[in-house]
Amino acid sequence: MTNILMVCLGNICRSPLAEGILKSKLPENKFFIDSAGTANYHVGSTPDKRSVAVGNKYGVDISNLKGRQFKVNDFDKFDLIFVMDASNYNNVISMARTEQDQNKVKYLLNEIYPNQNFEVPDPYYGGDQGFENVYKMLDEACSIIANSLR
Repeated sequence: MTNILMVCLGNICRSPLAEGILKSKLPENKFFIDSAGTANYHVGSTPDKRSVAVGNKYGVDISNLKGRQFKVNDFDKFDLIFVMDASNYNNVISMARTEQDQNKVKYLLNEIYPNQNFEVPDPYYGGDQGFENVYKMLDEACSIIANSLR
């Protein structure tokens, strides 16, 4: 079983969408996919209604997910940790205990644009189009991940 974690700031917009999208592309019996936030603002909260809506539009239901905070023991549980932006990357890397921990952490959009460290913009303060744009970025990156893991 391969375990994959998606990480953003609050775990209510980008990372739950990435979790749901990747789950929809991989068999459940071979992959465990989860998401977390680097901050504790939304622990126990459901995803932002705009993330839920854009997911539903494309047949990805994330309405039952609950926000949680990234913890050091996530390095033990997960084989791959995908982050959405530089802040998430720095926060997660700062908790790494070993080089092995650090090597698990990758920018999600490096799957599309290798070694560019492009960021998935946080759509929280934007309009619905921001969520649509983020969905498309996440979907493209998750398709590449799924294809590479099959």
